[in-house]
Amino acid sequence: MQEMVQAEQHAVILDSIADGVFTVGLDWNITSFNRAAERITGVPREEALGKPCCDVFHANICESACVLNTTMRTGKPVVNRAVYIVNARGVRIPISISTAVLKNGHGEMVGGVETFRDLTVVEELRKALHGKYTFSDIIGRSADMQRLFEILPQVAESDSTVLIQGPSGTGKELVARALHSLSGRKDKPFIAVNCGALPDTLLESELFGYRRGAFTDARTDKPGRFALADGGTILLDEIGDISPAMQTRLLRVLQERVYEPLGGVETLPLDVRVVAATNRDLAQRVAEGRFREDLYYRINIMCLHLTPLRDRPEDIPPLIDHFIGQLNGIKGKDIVGVSEDAMVALLEHPYPGNVRELANSIEHAFVLCPGGLIHREHLPPAFRNSDVLGGSRAPAENHTLQEWEILHIREALRRNRGNRTKTALDLGINPSTLYRKIRAMGIATPEMDGRHA
Repeated sequence: MQEMVQAEQHAVILDSIADGVFTVGLDWNITSFNRAAERITGVPREEALGKPCCDVFHANICESACVLNTTMRTGKPVVNRAVYIVNARGVRIPISISTAVLKNGHGEMVGGVETFRDLTVVEELRKALHGKYTFSDIIGRSADMQRLFEILPQVAESDSTVLIQGPSGTGKELVARALHSLSGRKDKPFIAVNCGALPDTLLESELFGYRRGAFTDARTDKPGRFALADGGTILLDEIGDISPAMQTRLLRVLQERVYEPLGGVETLPLDVRVVAATNRDLAQRVAEGRFREDLYYRINIMCLHLTPLRDRPEDIPPLIDHFIGQLNGIKGKDIVGVSEDAMVALLEHPYPGNVRELANSIEHAFVLCPGGLIHREHLPPAFRNSDVLGGSRAPAENHTLQEWEILHIREALRRNRGNRTKTALDLGINPSTLYRKIRAMGIATPEMDGRHA
């Protein structure tokens, strides 16, 4: 009886700790799993107990350098080792872990204990402070994003000029920062310039700087953005909106790799990786005579296309998890996710504002949601009033996630012209799973079969 009371007291104590704690026996099966461990990993206690810790606690060191294994083998504790885990939703979470040996009253080892702390807030604050972005900041599991992930490291290794094209809000600057972080220039500055927001005279002085006396009120020399980015990377955002005169000046800079400050007489060398970005169709603007063809080919050495969010709905759930994790840390709330009705509304929205609109919508919901799950009524009006499955169908709350899945599969089949193998790859599932879902849900496939196209 006394042992039972003590066990209950220990459970209460463990559940009151903010850090995750779990213990294992000598067989490596989990013997206790506190409430914070449930919250951080997303795994319920009843599912964790009795299972091998490597099946529950998915850390990047589990296979090769398990610190708990080292502690139980050597008897030496580990304190605050920084690693990361992948939670039950597939989200990467930075943590710090500490380990120790568990001994009985006779001093014999009976297992091990591991405590871990969620460092998501610390990581977000560090990035905000230093302005650093890494490859992992780009979220996406769609086929388009996976193809982008595959080539980004190779593109980053080169110093060639890169053109990033995509609608507003798709994350062009984030990709540019990732290129910089993956490159050999990562320790040098990253400078972003919104070319479309400035008239020619201001843009010229902003890019190239000026010398004292170049114009009225130019009392001192001022370095331009090219000078500030020396040795690093410069992002010329909205390059499709610059004037023909500025296009000519920029072409010479990119060709000769030199520039002259306003009012200066000396020519300065340019040691900068140039990344250009635009939401315009530059090829069409060239055909219309609104953008110089020679400049287009100069910046289009390597072109990266960012797909609108409406064409990659499978990226919406991981993006939602990412934004919820960010905002929980920033706003000090404990939102655990979105309800079924909210998820249906979020998945069916056309997103004219792309990823930026999704992020703003989740932040809007954070203002109205006191905690727990985000519901449909917490979302902006555009999400509360949208229809599901198109046409004159009933509102989203009258439909289930299975109905959304039917729509999602139909749309993927349409995009891939009925090709089942490509559709399965696009959806991130096995082709046999796709065939089974098509049969079970009675999904009508397109008349055009992509296998014979």
